[in-house]
Amino acid sequence: MRRCATGSPPPLLKTTPVDRPLTGVKEERVKDYHRGPVLLRGKNVPTTTTSGRLLEQQDTPDWVHGDPWRVMRIQSEFVEGFGALAEVGSAISVFGSARSKPGAADYEAAVEIGKKLVEHGFAVITGGGPGVMEAANKGASEAGGSSIGLGIELPHEQGVNAYVNLGMNFRYFFVRKTMFVKYAQGFIVLPGGFGTFDELFESLTLVQTKTITRFPIVLFGHAYWDGLVAWLRDVVAVDGKISLADLDLIMVTDDVDEAVAHVVTSVKPPTKRSKAANG
Repeated sequence: MRRCATGSPPPLLKTTPVDRPLTGVKEERVKDYHRGPVLLRGKNVPTTTTSGRLLEQQDTPDWVHGDPWRVMRIQSEFVEGFGALAEVGSAISVFGSARSKPGAADYEAAVEIGKKLVEHGFAVITGGGPGVMEAANKGASEAGGSSIGLGIELPHEQGVNAYVNLGMNFRYFFVRKTMFVKYAQGFIVLPGGFGTFDELFESLTLVQTKTITRFPIVLFGHAYWDGLVAWLRDVVAVDGKISLADLDLIMVTDDVDEAVAHVVTSVKPPTKRSKAANG
């Protein structure tokens, strides 16, 4: 097994399901928390995250002696991510709520989106969690395609869903977010919460500033997103904080086929990255 520069093993590329019933217990369930190769349960599950500890205010300057080593850990996480995803090929990132349940309209739409993206030759990248992320991975996996999950170390959401066939757990949000953008050619965003908004507005900023190009962004669900688009148009743009042309970066639809067609026709034909091209 390769080890990080810090001496600790790299994040797992595969995790076990997070909810397993305890033997002989009907109601209570135990959650697995993975930290590298280490499995933690019960009172051993930490209440803080690696990202949180990095950002918290320090009372003494002792942290100066630890941050250089933390930088090495961050570097190793980038290296592991680049190594795992370098040959994925053309992909679309699908975002949405972790709280959506099977049978819900957004969950079932995400299944179809994942399936149709694979049928067009694209891999599907999600945050690897439950809800909409699980649904998109399910559609991609059942269609026989690359179903990628990029998880994050969180006390209440841990591990990747069972439909991921290439997965990685990250300690740091900013490393994970880099992978979402670097290895995708577009985003399809279903209804979600703060995490979904974060990914949406970061991608809009990168496209608006021309940091990235040829990056279609689809918001799926008029009932959910029209209010946001109206606010951007009638308040933010009117106040001069963005231009009306910036709203052309977004396409809103209720139709799965239209959403998929928009992203796949806006990017280059699907390709498989070669080692030489990424060296």
